[in-house]
Formats: sequence, C-alpha cells, structure tokens
Amino acid sequence: MEEELVMRGKRIPITNPEQIIWPDLGITKLDYLIYLAEVAPYLISHSKDRLLMMWVYPHGIAGKRIEKRSLPARAPLWVPSSFYKEKQRILLNDTSTLIWAAEYGTVEFHVPFDSVRKENYPLELVFDLDPPDDESFGLVLEVACELKRVLESLGLQAVPRTSGSTGLQIFVPIAPIYTFEQTRTINTFIANYFLEKMPDKITLERVVAKRGKKLYFDYLQLWKGRTMPAVYSARAKPKATVAAPVTWEEVQTGFMPTDFTILNIKQRISDKGDLFSAITLEKENQSLDEILSFIQKAL
Repeated sequence: MEEELVMRGKRIPITNPEQIIWPDLGITKLDYLIYLAEVAPYLISHSKDRLLMMWVYPHGIAGKRIEKRSLPARAPLWVPSSFYKEKQRILLNDTSTLIWAAEYGTVEFHVPFDSVRKENYPLELVFDLDPPDDESFGLVLEVACELKRVLESLGLQAVPRTSGSTGLQIFVPIAPIYTFEQTRTINTFIANYFLEKMPDKITLERVVAKRGKKLYFDYLQLWKGRTMPAVYSARAKPKATVAAPVTWEEVQTGFMPTDFTILNIKQRISDKGDLFSAITLEKENQSLDEILSFIQKAL
C-alpha cells in the first residue's frame, strides 16, 4: 500500500503507512508522520542549519538501528544539504524534509551544537544529567535544581528538557562567539564544582560500569561533531517518549520522562506554548565573558 503527500509542491511517496513503529502502543508510520507534521515548526527551529544525524529504524524500533549522517543517494533533489568533510550532509530546514526523513525510516533526529552558518561556535551550553537507573530520576531533579541555582548565580538563565530517554538536559542559550574550547572550560569548571559539592551523588566518570549508583554529570558531550536529539524528536523507546522541554516549576514538583510522548506533546504545546523557544526563536545571546574571566583568574 502506498500513499503520497504533497507539501509545498513537493511529492513524498508514503510506503506502508500502517507499518507499526512502536509495537507496545500500536503507533503506525502514519501516526508518526502526523505527529511530526504537527510539531514541525518547533522541531525545525532547533534543527535548522545544523548537520543532521538520523537514527533510522527500517523495521520499527524493535529492529536494527542504522546511523545515517550522509545524504542518501535516493534523496529528493529538494532536500537541503551542506558539504562537510567530503560528504553531503542533510540540513533539516523544512517540513518536507522532516516528513521525507521519517518516510525513509528515521525515528530519531540528532543535531550538533553549532550551525553551518558559523561552525565551531556552539549556540548553547548543555549539561546532560544521566541517572544510574530508571528509579533514580528524583536524583536528576535534585541536581537540576542545584544547577539552576548555580547558573543563576553566574547570571545565566537556562531551559530544562527531558532527553526522551532517562535523563534531563539543561540548555543555556549563549552568544555564538565562543569556541568549543571556551565552552568546555566553563562546563569543566561547573562540573568539578558539582563533584566537590555532591561527591556522594554525582560522578564525572564516562564509563558506565564505573559509575556505580551515582548520577553522571555529563559536561563533555558539548563538543564539535557530537550531537543531542532535536527538541520534540521522538526516541526509539517503548513508550514513544520525546525530548520535551519542561518548566523549572515542573522540575521542582517532579515528573517522569515517560510523561511526555508523541501521543500528548501537541496538546502540551497548545496548553503551555513552546517552552524551548528561549533556545530557538526567542533566544537571548547570553555573554560568557565575565565567567571566562573569573575562571582564568582562578586557575
């Protein structure tokens, strides 16, 4: 069975629209495409002009995962791309490309921290709080509240969001005038502060087997070529969770990452608006000058 979508004059054949992508919930490819069309403006505001990495699941999330960075040979000519390291890379800049990529089999959309318009200058600081297990999300919320306090003491506002998996990610919008090396200096300084302050609760150990029951305070992901899921991207998890922005009030009162799925996120946006707009469309280019100066004097 094949159908076709026409978006702004671009024809996208949809093969097997009844294919089950999330077996536990019976969510089909067509359901998924409808979800993406609904959240497209918000997701694209984050992915625009960033080199896309796709996690492709041709047979649904229970099947094999293929990591795709290069523009596929059979991609339509209208898919925007950029030449990088001798390869054409997709730019997820419009709804047609988003729907085509999902039809191609993409379940997860991952983007780097910098833009092709200004490479090597990240658009945000990001801290990834990763719990030791599914039962430890309360620890994530506790550390996130303390991180908010520390960032505010440094004059920085931040936006929390779920990873769509088990953790919470804290985004800090910054002026894109600082190199990855400079942002790494700040992330390292803050991470070491937390290790001193909460040594019994957090670890900076990247090797999972060595973390024990501590939360991993990931400050290293923010680097050239590394990625995180685009906001509102679905994840290949049984409950069809998404990378969902939350309020600091929600972080204080508590929630679970599984509360936010492709089945309810559109209503959430309708009720609360796009909580990630402070990182994207309404971004404040916060300065890091004073913090860098302070760190340099402290070293």
